[in-house]
Amino acid sequence: MGNRDLGSLAGRWVVETLYEEKGFICAFRADEVHYEEATGQQHLVIFDNALFGRMMTLDGITQVTQRDEFIYHEMLTHVPILAHGRAKRVLIIGGGDGGILREVTRHKSVEHVTMVEIDPSVTEFCRKQLPQISAGAFDDPRVDLIFADGAKFVEETDKSFDVIIVDSTDPVGPGEVLFSEPFYRAARARLAPGGVIVTQNGVPFMQGDELQGTMEKFRKLFKVATCYLATIPTYVGGPMALGWGTDDPSLTEVPLEELKARFNAAGLSMRYYTPEVHKAAFALPRYVLDLLEA
Repeated sequence: MGNRDLGSLAGRWVVETLYEEKGFICAFRADEVHYEEATGQQHLVIFDNALFGRMMTLDGITQVTQRDEFIYHEMLTHVPILAHGRAKRVLIIGGGDGGILREVTRHKSVEHVTMVEIDPSVTEFCRKQLPQISAGAFDDPRVDLIFADGAKFVEETDKSFDVIIVDSTDPVGPGEVLFSEPFYRAARARLAPGGVIVTQNGVPFMQGDELQGTMEKFRKLFKVATCYLATIPTYVGGPMALGWGTDDPSLTEVPLEELKARFNAAGLSMRYYTPEVHKAAFALPRYVLDLLEA
């Protein structure tokens, strides 16, 4: 997602300067700072904001907010799982706050979840300071929580997965390797037949090069390389792109009625995701299509 400078506590404001070179910055008022530390891997701050509730930033980058986290976590999780329709084994790379894990474990049909997070401090802090994000998911007996480098994990494991969800930070620091072709190639090798990998690829209106980079690599590896969109208020500048790589073209063509049947059978209740939103998310505006086709 481009190169973000470290955010700073400017008085009572946490400033994010990702787009400073483009003439734009944003800031969140820190009504109360609960924690700030350089963890050894990343610079972490947890604070309260009147509009977004409790928030977490890593290296000055907004990662999650209490108010709108459900949008990102629902869309990055339920779109691939319901499109697949028979996912039993799911791999999460990153996602230390536990939001993706929470949503995956809502699917009773999922038999096993492996979550690989590089920084145990992030998970520890989130369990204490943002427990509503994981909502007890770390205690689910189906979960295997591993603290390790996600790129090395997919290179070394011999396990296969129906769905791989890459909930990474931006492509700087520890998250940079998760946008590389060797990582995507190793992840592809870990997909079971008919499997799908999804990734966070930033806000394409502001950070088109990130989406272009991933799609260029995906086109070398998958029969279907595309993205879908979700609008998340915290991530300013337009809808966020979620990358999609698979060798099964049918996964983007599941009929609406079938998605409804799968959704209802799963007994899920959502705040953002609906089968209709699922279908519409793959209808891309021209400027995003241009990035995919470049």
